[in-house]
Formats: sequence, structure tokens, C-alpha cells
Amino acid sequence: MALSWLEIDLGALVHNLDQAAARLRPNIGILAVVKSDAYGHGMVPVARTLQDHGVGFFGVSKFWEARELREQGIARPILVLVGIEPEDLDEALRLEIRPALFRLDHARAISRAAPRLGRPARVHLKVDTGMGRLGVPVDQFADFLDQLSALPGLEIEGVCSHFAVADEADKSYSGEQLERFRDALRMLAERGIRPRYAHVANSAGLLDLPQAHYELVRPGLMLYGSQPSPDLKAPAELQPVMTFKSRVVQIKEVPPGRSIGYGRTYVTQSTARIATIPVGYDDGYPRLLSNQAEVLIGGRRVPIVGRVSMNLITADVTRLPEARADDEVVLLGRQGSERIRAEELAALSRTISYEIYCLIGRHRFKHFLPAPGPRGTCTEVDALSPMRS
Repeated sequence: MALSWLEIDLGALVHNLDQAAARLRPNIGILAVVKSDAYGHGMVPVARTLQDHGVGFFGVSKFWEARELREQGIARPILVLVGIEPEDLDEALRLEIRPALFRLDHARAISRAAPRLGRPARVHLKVDTGMGRLGVPVDQFADFLDQLSALPGLEIEGVCSHFAVADEADKSYSGEQLERFRDALRMLAERGIRPRYAHVANSAGLLDLPQAHYELVRPGLMLYGSQPSPDLKAPAELQPVMTFKSRVVQIKEVPPGRSIGYGRTYVTQSTARIATIPVGYDDGYPRLLSNQAEVLIGGRRVPIVGRVSMNLITADVTRLPEARADDEVVLLGRQGSERIRAEELAALSRTISYEIYCLIGRHRFKHFLPAPGPRGTCTEVDALSPMRS
């Protein structure tokens, strides 16, 4: 039996998907972002559940993730958001995996590979509208398109970009990015290119920027139960999907003046009951939570005392006299009426909930709680969505 484990509530995942879908107009589809093992939640079970409940497109960051999804029965279109290296193109195109495209040398490699399959290669052009990472800068996009037009074998299925600060209360920069994205769409239209899909809205854009809802939206974090920011004007009612659990392996009474853990960063001021829990930074539980975070035992919060070490933490259960060895411990999630959220751990660790999920999600033991039954197959998105106007 595992000493600590994750519980992934696929029913909560479906609830969050419904929250996303409820904010969309008809004929706007969802591209579910399941990169990085679905933010630590388990890429394959998450993608299967989302596919069963109508999601029509998936996004990953690496080609091997897309290949694994195909091998595990995910039949919907998959976009590799950071592109596909030339050595993987033949396999990717055979599996109908779409690359994000932002380099002419990659475009030429795709053009050479496409005839070997006997059909055009579907790609999504990535435009940099102000994020400053991947993508063709808008002021170079027209020239990029002109050079792309000379390459046979390419089907420009989509065009996309990414917001930098859509999760902030001030939407002015997101508005500037959106106008640049519209400029890119106009450049395409002027050349007679009308991609089936345009997409720019991440979770924050989905919730707070309805004017950015094109043929696809790309929720990630909100599917897993966290708000992208406390500054959103229109947050959704989300249910956290991940719970991190362990058990007390020992409780001992410690006299006053006794130090706990590495570095002697905590010294008991009076007689204390100290519970030892087999979780540490090897399990993705940040060391910055030392002497800061709380865990749940018996439905009550108790403080971590001493440093988080590689495999163990200690908690003060003096005020919980009923606590015993083998009691369940919740480090992330709900127990009774109390809940510890990823946002809470992130604030204490001076990071963001995304990182908390990814760190803890590397834990090798995951237990998947079932979702409601499938709702049937999804329909393809209409390329003439009114949001293009």
C-alpha cells in the first residue's frame, strides 16, 4: 500500500468542463490543454474523460505526448503547441497530429514530408501578438505568409496566439494583443486564406474576454479546478480535481526545548505531540512550505513544524488529542468541511498554482475517481463562426 497518493476526481473535471462550455456561444469548440501530464493530473485518463464528454481538440507541448494520446485511443485532433521537430514529422503527419508552425525551415520540412503521405499536412500558424515567446511577430507575418504560399502540401487549418496578461484585472494589453491578432486574420484573408480555426483564449480569456472566443478556446488550468487569477471579473464555479493524501506514520510526545527537523528551525515551547508524515520535496511538496503550511487531520488544520525534508514532514497535533498513527492526512484538497487549495500552497511557496499541480502531480501513485457516463460524440466546429466578424 502506498504511503501517500493522489486522488483525481474525474467527475470534478467534467463539472469544470461544463463550466467552460456554458460560457461559450454555439459552434465554438474547446481545445483542452492536457500538456505536462494534464498539469500533473494524468494526461491519458483526463483526455479520455474529456473526449467522452464532447471535447473535440487537444493541446500538448511535446510530440511524444501527442503520440501517447494516439496510442491510448484519443482520436480527436491534437495540436503540438511548441511545434514538431523535422525528425518526427513523418510519424506526426501519419498520426494526423498538427504542429504549431512559426519557422520557415520547419514549414519547408513539412512541405517535403507531406507528399510521402499523399495528403496535405494540417498546421496551425502561431502568431506572436505580444507574449514575446514563440510565434511569428505580427509585423513579419505578411512576409511569412508570402513565403509560405510557395510551399506545396500545407493546409493552414488554424491560426493562434497567446495572451500574456489576460488573468489581470486591467485588460488593456490583452485588448492590444487581440487587435494584433485581428490584423493577422486580415492578412490571411487578403491572401485568400481562411483557416478553419482561430484561437487565442486561454482559461482567463475564456472567462473574462468573450470577444476573444473564436472557433476554438483553449482552457487549461480551469479544467483542473483553479481560477487563473483572483482578479477575474467573471470567475467560474470550479471544483478542484486533485487531492493529495498521506497517513501519519508516527506520533510522539516531545518535551519543551526539543528541536524538530533539519537545521533546528523549530523548537518546541512546551510539551507537544508531533506527527510524522511520509511526504517531502521528492513528492513535489515544496520545501518553502517549511514552518508555514498546514495539513488536514481529522477534518482540522494542523501546522507543519520544522523543515520539509526529502521524504518526511512533521506536524504539531497537540491540539488534536484524538490524532493517531495511520490517520489520513490531506495535504491538498478537502477533508470534512476544510479544504487546502493549490492557490494557498502557491502563495506560501511564492509561486503559482500551475507549478504546485505540476510538482505534486509527478507523484507516482494516482487513483482516479470515476466521471459521469459519456455524453456521446462531439460535432465539428463550424468554420464560419460569427466571432470572426
